[in-house]
Amino acid sequence: MHITMVKKRLLDGSECRKCHEATAHLQSRGLWERIDAVVWACEDDPNSPGMVLGRRLGVDRAPFFVVSDAGGEAVYVSVLQLARERFDVAVSAAQEMQAIDPDDIGGI
Repeated sequence: MHITMVKKRLLDGSECRKCHEATAHLQSRGLWERIDAVVWACEDDPNSPGMVLGRRLGVDRAPFFVVSDAGGEAVYVSVLQLARERFDVAVSAAQEMQAIDPDDIGGI
């Protein structure tokens, strides 16, 4: 299994808040070592590797994860879903609720 994390690099050169939080979550659970590659989607470069990968896979937000194995490719847009389904890590309902980002919810 090969896991690629796609992170967004903002115009000021920093990584996006959600990418930073996902990395911190993986590190705090001892899972960061399981990420094989990090690819950057640069906000100012539509041809950056992460932007190209996102277009190919139909993903328009970061971070996201691409898992390649004998079964093919799978895309995860949630670090908690990745942890639960690929690393067999328990994820509590409270963690799932905390992971909901108001910026991702349409409406008001």
